[in-house]
Amino acid sequence: MSRASVTKRLFKAVIAVELLGVFGAYGLFQWMNSSRDARSKMNRRLPSVLEAYYLSNEWAGVYGIRESDRDAWSKQQ
Repeated sequence: MSRASVTKRLFKAVIAVELLGVFGAYGLFQWMNSSRDARSKMNRRLPSVLEAYYLSNEWAGVYGIRESDRDAWSKQQ
């Protein structure tokens, strides 16, 4: 195999991994955005991911999700 073909294959693999990451992050965001239960599960398992979700919404100008989740979760207990 020539060096150019190895470089081309490696470049395609890197692009594929990047695309999987982007679509995976988008899917995770949509899952959390559509369900308070999903956010509750993320709060128990990976609270740092939930924090990133809240921050991304706040950066986009969407406020109040964190507070409404805390209110709903405190009423459940």
